Order: sequence, then structure tokens, then C-alpha cells
Amino acid sequence: MPETAGGWSTDPVIVEYLRYRIPEPSAAAFEAAYRRAGAVLATAPECVDYELTRCVDDPAQYILRIRWRSAEDHLGGFRNGPAFAAFFAEIKPYVDAIVEMRHYVATGVEGRGGAVPTLYEWAGGAAAFERLFTAFYQRVREDAELSELFRAMDPEHPRHVAAWLGEVFGGPAAYSTQRGGHPHMVGMHVGKGITERQRRRWVELLQDAADETGLPADPEFRAAFTGYVEWGSRMAVLLSQPDTRPDPDAPMPAWTWALPPWQPPAG
Repeated sequence: MPETAGGWSTDPVIVEYLRYRIPEPSAAAFEAAYRRAGAVLATAPECVDYELTRCVDDPAQYILRIRWRSAEDHLGGFRNGPAFAAFFAEIKPYVDAIVEMRHYVATGVEGRGGAVPTLYEWAGGAAAFERLFTAFYQRVREDAELSELFRAMDPEHPRHVAAWLGEVFGGPAAYSTQRGGHPHMVGMHVGKGITERQRRRWVELLQDAADETGLPADPEFRAAFTGYVEWGSRMAVLLSQPDTRPDPDAPMPAWTWALPPWQPPAG
């Protein structure tokens, strides 16, 4: 099986769907069996994730969705591995209730609906990100660790980075259409030789600027914000090293909530 350096299969992720018809008297036992079987899937390195859903319109209908790292991982790895026996022992009484079992591959047609605000909307849109980076780069200019790294900074740089983060967080594709998108941002870091010490200082100052400019402070937003700042800054360090050859076709990052957005208590 082909793998990347991290051990992840380069084959397409396979989605397995199983449709069951379970009569009402057996529903509770069926769900309990899959809770136990799910504990087995959680230990299986071939399994990405799983979900069991029940039909509202016809409660006897259940759909089980399992994402496998690849078809080979499922049919060759999991089915022939040590976890399968324990998994099958839990669901065996319901095999005859399977109405359909199929494997699917993602088409790339996907997207988010409007029910949950984007991080861009939750933060306050373009104005919030421009305030953030105006304050941040003022701190950078005065900082002993970072001022030299940004000595030749374009006066418009804070606005450009605001557009970048806005797009990453689900806002308009302004950076892609006006600044060249991900390849341009990567090119800004090539050869800079950014150090880990500088990265940590960059993160610290950006977090301080987020507090100073009133970016939302709820834990869910800040977890997503900090997750991107950590990921993005570590990528910047990697891409800035002399022996790194960035992928010119790497897509624009797209960041969203790690947990559902915070809402005030009802009532």
C-alpha cells in the first residue's frame, strides 16, 4: 500500500454505507451493539471515523457510515486483522438485517451551509482582521526578536495579511484574486530562515493583539484561532528553510471550527 512519510495512505479514502432495517423491539439492543462495535473501530488504524444514524421518517431504517483509509485498508487490513473478530462478534446478530452495503469514493463536491457562521463572520469580518493586523504589526516593528525580520515590510502588508486570514477563515477570496493566493504567501517565506524562537514570539504577539483589538474571546473561537496560528506559523518555519521546496500547487488553507461555536444560554 503506498504511503506518505507520515504513514497515511495515498489511496482515496473509501466511505462504506450499510443500511439496516431493524424492528422497534430490537432497536435499543442494535444501538447498544454498535456502541460496543464502535469501541473496536476506535482502535482500528484502518478506520478514519464512523457514524450510525436513524431515519426520522421510517425509524426502522438505520444508516451506518464508516470512512476507511482506503479500500485495501478495509478489505485487506481490517477484515484480516485482529480487530475484526471482536467487531463482528458484536454486530453478527444483525447481519441478516442489512438491506444494502456499498463502498463510495468522494467526488470533491462538498461545502458548508449557512446554519453555522464562518470564523470570518464570527470574528467581525474584514474590519476586525484589519484592526488585528494593524495592531499586531505595530508590535512587531517595535519587537527586538522580530523587527529585523520585518524590516523591509510593505506598508500595506497588514492589510494583505488581514485579507489572507479572512479568506482562510471563510471570508471573500480577496487574497487569491488580488495577491496570488497560496503560492504568493508561500513565496513570501521562502529563504527567510525563520527560527522557532521567532515563531513563538510571533504567536505571542498575535495573541496579545487579538486581546487588544477585541477579537471574540469565547473558548471555541479562540481554540480555532490558536489552532490556525500554531499550524500556520509552524508551516512558515518549515517553508522558510534553505533546503525546502514548496509545492506550488498546494491549495489555499480553509479553517473552521474545532467545536461548535459558542452561544449564550437560552432564556
